[in-house]
Amino acid sequence: MTLPTASKVDLAHDLIRGRIRDGAYTPGYRLVLGTLAKELGVSTVPVREAVRRLEAEGLVEVVRNVGATVRGLDPVEYRWTVETLAVVEGAATGMAAAHLSATALAEARRLNAAMRDGLDDLDPLRHSRLNERFHRVLADPCPNPHLLDLVERGWTRVSALRSSVFSFVPERAAEAVREHDALLGLIARGAPAAEIEAATRAHREATLHAVLHHTKGSA
Repeated sequence: MTLPTASKVDLAHDLIRGRIRDGAYTPGYRLVLGTLAKELGVSTVPVREAVRRLEAEGLVEVVRNVGATVRGLDPVEYRWTVETLAVVEGAATGMAAAHLSATALAEARRLNAAMRDGLDDLDPLRHSRLNERFHRVLADPCPNPHLLDLVERGWTRVSALRSSVFSFVPERAAEAVREHDALLGLIARGAPAAEIEAATRAHREATLHAVLHHTKGSA
């Protein structure tokens, strides 16, 4: 059975987006439509539409007469994105804390322990994946679906950059683990939602400031 065009677009979109998130397609990687179409067994039309969708999501840059490439770190856009994510994720995590199960809290501790174990031989991509899973575990019980949708959008927009953040500022990896410990401590003792929200927001903004400081210093 032949897939409808919309399904082919979804297929191409999910494939490319997944590879960007996994780090298989790094910033600057050129997306060759014909190659992707051949791999998926479709024409270039749905692949081109998928690339347009990814461009709207901020993951891909399309330049006339050059083609489509995975977006790199734009300091201005990164700042806006992470500042917004800090606000919505902080609020979601604060609201979620009262609904977080003992099992979920134990999983968050396990993920942070895995991050700690990897500090001596840091794999930035692995650290980033664990970091995202850690934050998702803490935010997922948030009872406000609209807030969670905004958090997911924020994660989507930084996903192309996330694999490289700890490459830019490897020292931030250890600091993040310590801040995770403090955040878990707040949640475990039943701290007020506003305090948990503030700690989550400060944690996210600390990473932002570290990255912006690095980019300014290397400019």
